[in-house]
Amino acid sequence: MLDLIEEFFDELHSTLKRLQRRKLQGDCLPALIRAHLKLHRELPRHFRLVERDSGCLNPDQQLRVGQLRERYEQQLVQLLGTPTGLGPQAQRAAAHALANLLNSAPSWFSEQPLAEREREALLENLLSGAIERLLGGVPVRSAVA
Repeated sequence: MLDLIEEFFDELHSTLKRLQRRKLQGDCLPALIRAHLKLHRELPRHFRLVERDSGCLNPDQQLRVGQLRERYEQQLVQLLGTPTGLGPQAQRAAAHALANLLNSAPSWFSEQPLAEREREALLENLLSGAIERLLGGVPVRSAVA
């Protein structure tokens, strides 16, 4: 199981490296989202394995998976930039949330009878809106009184 999880993170790392090289050519967010959706189509079991079953690994293996995940999250922040106005711990939490969004979003519409183009368009719009908002630091009025 650890081999499959490592393979999954290797694919994610390779994808982010390719996007980092192309970053100078313009906005990389749409390419990042499309790349994650493509990986999800190509490796759906790997995504599920990482999200659901990595807790079944022994402690040393779980530590390794945690390191791979942290490296991936750091690469995401290097590619997209850091959210404005956040301290270091909040930035790490935001990177973790970005990774979770990108990796879990493809399952959001799995039960919906959508054509693949519609599904991809919805996911791209939802993800880009959420990520742009987070990275732009657009203030949100608190609902907590």
